[in-house]
Amino acid sequence: MSEKYKTYPGGLFFVTLTVVGWIDVFTRREYADEIIKNLNYCIKNKGLKVYAFCIMPSHIHMVASSEGLLSDILRDFKSYTSKQIIQQIQDSFEESRKEWLLYMFKFYANNNKHNAEYQFWQQHNHPIDLFTAKVIDQKINYIHDNPVNAGLVTEARCYVFSSANADTELLLERD
Repeated sequence: MSEKYKTYPGGLFFVTLTVVGWIDVFTRREYADEIIKNLNYCIKNKGLKVYAFCIMPSHIHMVASSEGLLSDILRDFKSYTSKQIIQQIQDSFEESRKEWLLYMFKFYANNNKHNAEYQFWQQHNHPIDLFTAKVIDQKINYIHDNPVNAGLVTEARCYVFSSANADTELLLERD
């Protein structure tokens, strides 16, 4: 792994967590709620600090930091949430794409020796070190404008799973 994609304690980073194949899992509220629940767990118990975020249909953007290594928290978060969401899909009687989703997650796992049965997340996070106020503002604006640019809402503040929404359930770090 190059130095470009490493985290360090106390650093502020822009990270993107992407579902394999860019599969649009987070169009279902219960899966996005699982992400919020587990991000809040990491905030309360693992030292994660989230300053801005957006859960898009197939990926998550965050500006985040941590007391320890952010990469360790993200690794654990991805491991746990992948198991939880796959279990939710398996147990669902309402998921119309159940067979296809499980097939796709199994397909991606077969191409990666690190996965036993299913792969939910892409392996990389490519954290980008944010070191100036201008770059931080650019990334936060990008995150908040993402659902608008994708045509999901007309105003960023209306997107439920974003820090642009004042009613977000994520425990954001406030200055």
